[in-house]
Amino acid sequence: MAPESVVITPATEHDVPVILRLIKALAEYEHLAHEVQATEEGLRASLFGARPAAEVVLARVDGQPVGFAVYFHNYSTFVGRPGLYLEDLFVLPEYRRQGIGRRLLAHVAAIAVERNCGRMEWAVLDWNTPAIHIYRAVAARSMDEWTVFRLMGEELRQLAALNQQCGHNGRSWFVVSR
Repeated sequence: MAPESVVITPATEHDVPVILRLIKALAEYEHLAHEVQATEEGLRASLFGARPAAEVVLARVDGQPVGFAVYFHNYSTFVGRPGLYLEDLFVLPEYRRQGIGRRLLAHVAAIAVERNCGRMEWAVLDWNTPAIHIYRAVAARSMDEWTVFRLMGEELRQLAALNQQCGHNGRSWFVVSR
């Protein structure tokens, strides 16, 4: 397949079922299907509601969705400008090794440049050598000195509760920024 036969366009609310199918396919690939909690209703609200949390582009071949990228803005205090965080990039297995992943990556990079972002970042599972190979080939730098931390579910709620429990003179000493 020629790279020009791939069409990349922003997803619309109509694409929510496709987005969810691709999320589930990505989760299967990453051996994390048991962690998928996303629903069409939740995606519709979080991607296309009053305050979208992220954006999605779809890669299509002959009109059929074959891959996607999900991204959102973050902020670099050191750079003093917004950045773009690539949450997910995925191409269906039967369409891999045809340049579609690289096209999606370049498409999101072009959005970052157009929006004057200071950088673009993402994470990759350490066993995903095909993706790592592509990222190194486009001169992306591995941030090996950084460790990712995550709070979810009950642990997140417990930490948030500290904001209410640890008041001092009616004010919280533990402030959650908004």
